[in-house]
Amino acid sequence: MAWALKLPLADEVIESGLVQDFDASLSGIGQELGAGAYSMSDVLALPIFKQEESSLPPENENKILPFQYVLCAATSPAVKLHDETLTYLNQGQSYEIRMLDNRKIGELPEINGKLVKSIFRVVFHDRRLQYTEHQQLEGWRWNRPGDRILDIDIPMSVGIIDPRANPTQLNTVEFLWDPTKRTSVFIQVHCISTEFTMRKHGGEKGVPFRVQIDTFKENENGEYTEHLHSASCQIKVFKPKGADRKQKTDREKMEKRTPHEKEKYQPSYETTILTECSPWPEITYVNNAPSPGFNSSHSSFSIGEGNGSPNHQPEPPPPIVDVSPAPCVEFVNLLPTSTPQEAQQWLHRNRFSTFSRLFTNFSGADLLKLTREDVIQICGPADGIRLFNALKGRMVRPRLTIYVCQESQQLRELQQQKPEDGDAAGSTFFVYHAIYLEELTALELTEKLAQLFSISSRQISQIYKQGPTGIHVLISDEMIQNFQDESCFVLDTMKAETNDSYHIILK
Repeated sequence: MAWALKLPLADEVIESGLVQDFDASLSGIGQELGAGAYSMSDVLALPIFKQEESSLPPENENKILPFQYVLCAATSPAVKLHDETLTYLNQGQSYEIRMLDNRKIGELPEINGKLVKSIFRVVFHDRRLQYTEHQQLEGWRWNRPGDRILDIDIPMSVGIIDPRANPTQLNTVEFLWDPTKRTSVFIQVHCISTEFTMRKHGGEKGVPFRVQIDTFKENENGEYTEHLHSASCQIKVFKPKGADRKQKTDREKMEKRTPHEKEKYQPSYETTILTECSPWPEITYVNNAPSPGFNSSHSSFSIGEGNGSPNHQPEPPPPIVDVSPAPCVEFVNLLPTSTPQEAQQWLHRNRFSTFSRLFTNFSGADLLKLTREDVIQICGPADGIRLFNALKGRMVRPRLTIYVCQESQQLRELQQQKPEDGDAAGSTFFVYHAIYLEELTALELTEKLAQLFSISSRQISQIYKQGPTGIHVLISDEMIQNFQDESCFVLDTMKAETNDSYHIILK
């Protein structure tokens, strides 16, 4: 340019002239913009801005971001430039999250001197697990009874008021805080990423989680329903000291890369700044109590792509199916011809109401086509195995099965045969009854035989087994436990001498 040329003038003169020219050019730009000569929408419509336009937030560019949340844990150096940061945490270790007031002077004056409510969540980042989040957490609860996924380290935290953790929501905590005062929350994540991998053969890659914070202010009724800000970050949780080893491994890998390869990766930052995201879809926000209450659990969650924050409201619950007319068919097998409505009734009758929403449009054939792995992935390990067994109509095999036939009935049938019917008498077959035993006790056998004879168990005095040389051995629990499975016995009954009861002999 002209002022870059070396002219035979004094340096002071050159500098003075440049300043004047620069000021004049700035003033001209100000006048043109002030007159409305340029429109930002027209500029964005230019071809060179077409690609950038898609990355702009759909909302107003001047949207107020009143808060900033900083997780005091280093980000991984093995993250590519345009990917979201990833932070490694140790299981059960307390990590500080600083709650910073990011408002400009005069912004949101209505919250000055008032408290706001923040809700912390640990949710899945992987879309495959987002659709079955409730079932995954229920499976975790089953394997870790009494434990929580997310906790607040209250003694170390500063500035939080009335912290609460709902016993039914293992991954959620909430509290009130004053934005004008220093606030730091120390959180502990007790689940590890490999607990939610599909196959556990050792060395699996753990699934990533998200830490999401939603902050609300009071409305006119004192309820914390008006959304102010939401932000989240991606994390992975390792067993104690595992995060430190993983961070060291990533750092060593990056040191071995060439300078050209290193340019494709982000540097490791000492802290993690949570990025803005959409608020969590919580229907119960509109019904929150004036004090920080708890939110009802979901049967499923949906999180959007990108930063993993939700991008739409939950679907309305399916219509309630009336299942009262069929109380006596609780364990009837599901048929391939069952309609979606009948499949819903079957789920309710067999205590799978929790999953009725997931299977809203499934017919009987759709449910029966699911493999064991499919059902476990959808419903979790505990309920998944139970549902799969129910779908396949699998009954529990009894511990002992014996077959019995009444001797007196056989003899009467033989005596009624005429001599000329000798062939018929020789071809006579006898019907046996199966008795299934679970407890393997003499009392259980007595009750089952009483049901077989349609009499009261009190009318059976003793049960004997015919032994060698025709002796009668009293049946005991130990003897029944040593019966061979599917043994056959012929029953003979004898009238007791003292009362109206009977003795039964197994031959």
